[in-house]
Amino acid sequence: MRRNKVFRVICTSALVFTAMALGTIMAQEETEEIVLANPIEILSDTLIVQNQSDNSSVSSQQKISDLSNETQELLGEYRLVLQQIDRLIAYNDYVERLIGDQESQIVDINDQLEEFSLIERGIVPLMLDSIETLDKFIDLDVPFLMDERKSRVARLRTIMNQADITVSEKYRQIMDAFQIETSYSSDIESYTGFLEIDGEKRQVDFLRIGRTSLTYQTPDQDETGFWNKETGTWESLPRKYTDYVKEGLRIAKKQITPDLIQLPIEAPRGND
Repeated sequence: MRRNKVFRVICTSALVFTAMALGTIMAQEETEEIVLANPIEILSDTLIVQNQSDNSSVSSQQKISDLSNETQELLGEYRLVLQQIDRLIAYNDYVERLIGDQESQIVDINDQLEEFSLIERGIVPLMLDSIETLDKFIDLDVPFLMDERKSRVARLRTIMNQADITVSEKYRQIMDAFQIETSYSSDIESYTGFLEIDGEKRQVDFLRIGRTSLTYQTPDQDETGFWNKETGTWESLPRKYTDYVKEGLRIAKKQITPDLIQLPIEAPRGND
């Protein structure tokens, strides 16, 4: 019986403790008040989040637009670079063709220079011989315009020693000198010069008719003479030739029309 009494006491204590615990819990639940969120604050927070999201979207769209514009600019620059590359390729092809043609011309020029050097070695001695021949011819020819003709030969000798004058130009001037000498054979000319007469140097008028006749006459017509090819000396002419030489001088100066005149001419000599 004692055990039953103890068991009851224990059960009673447990029930009391349980009741007290439940009472305490219920008291706490009654004292705690449930607080709900304000809808206006929730809506305000939502709008703030929405605005932030919209601003973020606008910023993203602006970045996208900027990237698109930048891409278009880069694409334009890329196309421009491609055009420039195509033009450079075309120009390089053109330059290569020019270089090829120039190289071909250089080869031809070198070949021509080599040939010219061979010709030059052969023609220069001939040119020097021509000058000497011309000088000797003048010495043996009728003695007219001797200073002028000798000066021409001296000038030819000078240019032959000048490196800044081309061989072709030297050759041209030599040929010009020969042409001038050739022209003396077919024209008539009068000029003034000096001649030693009777041991005295006097001024005279010379009359040259080709290389056939060379006469002279003093300004006062007191002395008239001619060049004797046979003797190689100046000789006086009889008075009858005074008017003929005077008329010939006027014809040469184009003061009167050409006419027949009588002048001393050596007859051709036959073979002995």
